[in-house]
Amino acid sequence: MRRVLPGDVTAAACVLLAQAAEARPRLLARMLAEAATADAYRLETGRLHPLWGNGSLRAAALTRPRAEEPYWDDPDYAACMALVFKALVARAAPLRARR
Repeated sequence: MRRVLPGDVTAAACVLLAQAAEARPRLLARMLAEAATADAYRLETGRLHPLWGNGSLRAAALTRPRAEEPYWDDPDYAACMALVFKALVARAAPLRARR
């Protein structure tokens, strides 16, 4: 998966916000996997993945229905943002351990 920018986090959080709370963790894991697959495809072929784009989390997220971005003090949206950040921290932990 490509490096994560603020737009990646907000796009993923808006997708999560459009879903029931219990479905969010599994959906986020799927978007992260799709972004990783798309990035590997991009690196191997030099082309965008036909379904998930350029390997960014944002590109994987934008293939799904999403809620309009609310203000950041919306508690449900903040919970979605926190879920994305928690997943990114967990994903980075094995990478930090190898350094």
